[in-house]
Amino acid sequence: MDGDRRGWLQCLLCGAVFAVCMAGTTLPTPLYGLYQEKFGFSELTVTVVYAVYAFGVIGMLLLAGNASDAVGRRPVLFAGLGFAALSAVCFLCATGLGWLYAGRLLSGLSAGLFTGAATAYVMDLAPRGGSSRATFVATATNMGGLGCGPLLAGLLAQYAAWPLHLPFIVHLVLLAGSVAVLLRLPETVAERRPLSTVRPQRPGLPRQVRAVFAPAAIASFVGFAMFGVFTAVSPTFLEESLNVDNHAVSGLVVALGFFASTAGQWAAGRVGPERSLPLGCAALFAGLVLLAGALRWDLLVLVILSAIVAGVGQGLAFRGALSAVAAASPAHGRAAVISTLFVVAYAGISVPVIGVGVLARPLGLEGAGLTFIACMAVLVTSAGVYLVRRPVGAST
Repeated sequence: MDGDRRGWLQCLLCGAVFAVCMAGTTLPTPLYGLYQEKFGFSELTVTVVYAVYAFGVIGMLLLAGNASDAVGRRPVLFAGLGFAALSAVCFLCATGLGWLYAGRLLSGLSAGLFTGAATAYVMDLAPRGGSSRATFVATATNMGGLGCGPLLAGLLAQYAAWPLHLPFIVHLVLLAGSVAVLLRLPETVAERRPLSTVRPQRPGLPRQVRAVFAPAAIASFVGFAMFGVFTAVSPTFLEESLNVDNHAVSGLVVALGFFASTAGQWAAGRVGPERSLPLGCAALFAGLVLLAGALRWDLLVLVILSAIVAGVGQGLAFRGALSAVAAASPAHGRAAVISTLFVVAYAGISVPVIGVGVLARPLGLEGAGLTFIACMAVLVTSAGVYLVRRPVGAST
C-alpha cells in the first residue's frame, strides 16, 4: 500500500512538471494584442508567430520523439525545461518580432520533447495495474497545463504590473521548482544508450491502419485547428468585435476550451473510441456552428459556449483517435503511427491558423473565420459520417 501511495505521488508530481512546461506554451496567448500595439504587426503576423510553435513541436517529434527511450526520461525532460526557460527569456527580452519567433520556436521544441517523454514517464511511475489512470493523469495535466497558461497570463496582465514581463518571470520560478521536483524523481529507463543512437522517426502508416487512421486523423486535425484559431485570434476578436479588452477574460475563454478537452478525454475513457470518435465529431461540428453564430452576431456567450463544446469534442475525438489508431497498429510500428497522428494534429494548429491570418486582410476577421468554419465543418462532417457507417472496433 505504501509503495502504491509513493508511486501515485511520484506520478502526480511528474504530471505537475508536465503541466508547468505546457503552460508556458500558451502563456503569450492573451498578450498578443499588447505585442501588436508595441511592435505594430498585422493579424497575419500574429497567426504566423503562433504557428511557429507547431513547426517546432513537429520537428522535435520527428527528430527526437523517441530520445527518452534511449537516454532516459529525466535527461530529456531537463532539456525540455531548459528550452522552456530559454523561451521565457526570449519573451522577457523581446524588443522586436524576431524575439517572439525565437520564443515560440523554443517553446515548440520544449513541448515536442515533453509530449512523448513526460507521458511515458507518468505511466512508468504509476503503480502496477494503474496504466489507465496514469494515461488520464498524463492527458489531463497536458491539457490542464495548456489551459492554465492563458488564464495565468491574462490575470497577471490585467491585474498586476509589467504585463509583458511578470507572466514569464512567474513561469521561470515555476520552471525552477519543476527542476527541483524532477531531481527527486527516480529514472525509470533501466538500460540507457548514448544520444548518438537516437534516430529520426519517420511517420509510418501500415496498410491495416489506413481505414481507421483517415477519419481519426481528420477529427484530430479539426480539433487542433479549433484550438489553434481560438488561441491565436480569439483575443483579437474579443477586443475588436466585442469590445472586451480585459486580458483575464481573453485568457479565461481560451482556458475553458482546454479544460473542457480534459473533461472530454475523461468521458472518452468511459464510452470507448467506437463511440467517442463520432461523438467528438458531432461536438466539434456543434462548436463550429456556435463559433459561426458568435462571429455573425458578435455574442460573447456564443464564444464561451463554442470554446466549451468544441473543447469537449476535441477531447473525445483525440483520445478516441489515439486509442483506435494504437489498437489497430502492429506492435512494432505503433510509435511511428502515433507520431504520424501527432504530426497531422499539429499541422491543424499551424496551417488553418495561417490561412485565417491570410484571409483576414481581404475578408476581415469575420469573413476569414466563417471561411475557416465552413472548411472545418466539411472535414468533420465527412469524418463523422464515415465513423457512423464504419465504426472502429478498438477498446480504450
